[in-house]
Amino acid sequence: MSDLPRKAVTRTAKLAALPLGFAGRATWGFGKRIVGESAELVGRELQQRTAEQLFKVLGELKGGAMKFGQALSVFESALPEEVAGPYRAALTKLQEAAPPMPTRTVHAVLEERLGEGWHELFLEFEDKPAAAASIGQVHRGVWHDGREVAVKVQYPGAGEALLSDLNQLSRFSRLLGPLIPGMDIKPLIAELKDRVSEELDYGLEAQAQQAHAEEFTDDPDVVVPLVVHQSDQVLVTEWMDGIPLSEIISDGTQEQRDRAGQLLARFLFSGPARTGLLHADPHPGNFRLLPGGPEGEDDWRLGVLDFGTVDRLPGGLPATIGESLRMTLDGEAEAVYELLRVEGFVKETIELDPDAVMDYLLPIIEPAQVDEFTFTRGWMRSQAARVADIRSPAYQLGKQLNLPPSYLLIHRVTLSTIGVLCQLGATVRLREELEEWLPGFVPVDPADEEEAVAEA
Repeated sequence: MSDLPRKAVTRTAKLAALPLGFAGRATWGFGKRIVGESAELVGRELQQRTAEQLFKVLGELKGGAMKFGQALSVFESALPEEVAGPYRAALTKLQEAAPPMPTRTVHAVLEERLGEGWHELFLEFEDKPAAAASIGQVHRGVWHDGREVAVKVQYPGAGEALLSDLNQLSRFSRLLGPLIPGMDIKPLIAELKDRVSEELDYGLEAQAQQAHAEEFTDDPDVVVPLVVHQSDQVLVTEWMDGIPLSEIISDGTQEQRDRAGQLLARFLFSGPARTGLLHADPHPGNFRLLPGGPEGEDDWRLGVLDFGTVDRLPGGLPATIGESLRMTLDGEAEAVYELLRVEGFVKETIELDPDAVMDYLLPIIEPAQVDEFTFTRGWMRSQAARVADIRSPAYQLGKQLNLPPSYLLIHRVTLSTIGVLCQLGATVRLREELEEWLPGFVPVDPADEEEAVAEA
């Protein structure tokens, strides 16, 4: 049996064992309740044991399992501290590392995609990978023109592994549901599956990264490496040093946390406005803090990596988002409700109380109500608990709302970014970024609109 089939069988066995482990722990929990332990205490222990096994298995795998783990990891802020604490280190590993490909396999891919003389393209090439992701790993090198480069090499059979893992995970997504309160796991897995072919296409990734790199050239706040060379299964970009955001989360100063949070929010909202593209993989492994911001070497800029998953938004983020947010802040319940109905967030067959919808939305947009807001794990947990408690009005109303397909990726990216801000514990002037970049958030002055039309 060759290496790849054997590895595929091993991966399948590990994933298949997850539901059995969950079932065993459910039986254990039932037994504990029989002998009198409280349901709440048993629930916490069950959740902790489930999480520990899930992330242990995901951490050993590439493919869809690791992709799912990375997507899920940014939501750990929503978990109770006694559950999140013990395996936070495992989540960080998911964001930054995975078992490497054998050197002979790396060389075989490079020879197939860059030609037999691929060595001549590099002055130096490090066989030991510098980083790993769900579908490939990155090697450090020096291009023939002297530039330091990152060489991303796709795992052979990555597409099949990705889909196989995600298909397996989707079969028992219901069992994973309790892991993150208030989050429906199945649509997340479905959306990851929908993006597989796009993420495997390094040509599309190169286009998206180059568009960002050119737009943010000489930007005082954001750095994106230029694309150097691209072919099937191999992408070469300029190398970027810096402190991984995962290290800022674990050991950064408050100044670094606040700066990283501010720039992350700025990139989230300015990227679509400036490039027509939304970077749709905002886990901490894809960001760096680089010294040398607008205030000098003691300041910081945000380095952005991995453009394999993007949402194409030629007109930027939908103006509906800004309009509904602004009207919610202004207390215009009827207008917000009507806009949500027009956009499909409220289906025509359902009648809801506009004031109840307003009560549901206001706590979520709390960060936009003030000039600056400190994102914390406690705040994230309170939001998750509010919408996950089946006894709460928020839970009942949330079950009746609909998320139109065109907003699905935007919604996930926004939630993921908020999750990272909470991991950072960053104080961010979010409203400042919304007013600067979010269409519809600031009403357009008719006089300004007429002047713009005249100039055009």
